[in-house]
Amino acid sequence: MVDYILRILPALLAGLDTTLSVFFLTLVLSIPLGVLVALGRLSNIKPLVEIMKFYIWVMRGTPLLLQIVVIFFGLPIVGITFDRYPAAIIAFVLNYAAYFGEIFRGGIESIDKGQYDAAKVLGFTPIKTYQRIILPQMIKIVLPSVANEVITLIKDTALVYVVGLGELLRAGKIASNRDASLVPLLLVGIIYLALTAILTTAFQKLEDRYSYYQ
Repeated sequence: MVDYILRILPALLAGLDTTLSVFFLTLVLSIPLGVLVALGRLSNIKPLVEIMKFYIWVMRGTPLLLQIVVIFFGLPIVGITFDRYPAAIIAFVLNYAAYFGEIFRGGIESIDKGQYDAAKVLGFTPIKTYQRIILPQMIKIVLPSVANEVITLIKDTALVYVVGLGELLRAGKIASNRDASLVPLLLVGIIYLALTAILTTAFQKLEDRYSYYQ
């Protein structure tokens, strides 16, 4: 058993590399975009608000798998072509930015209006108000929801198989089908559990760090 695990481990680790790269790149790009989406939804510019509402509706109302298929297989019909990896990243970023945007919007709207008034009395600029007062409180409020989305993201990376990328679960399925064994899939499950345990611990530490905002 140990020899078999050592033999299939390189293939699983190669798939894990793709899984983690999609995960981290999506996170790095979708969170800032989500902040912009939230600010767009909260702006006083009516057309911008309606555009953001439509974007969020489409991204949350259709499956991520379908979005990946449309970007990779559908857009070439109108002359827009992406390679496999960029197509997957674009779909993931656009999808998760919509979810993060709504989470951030809810967090910002939950801040008492008196906080803004107090910052204005103290002479804070709008940027400083958000930086020093609003965002730290918003982070505390949205952390549990963001943690749920991030943990979902690590599992959703398995969807990149649809464009032929060799991620962790696909590597496990190939080994399982080839060897008629469930061991590769069990190892995949253990790796996913380890990743979610790491993420859960990291977010718990973040929640502890922001616990003074009560």
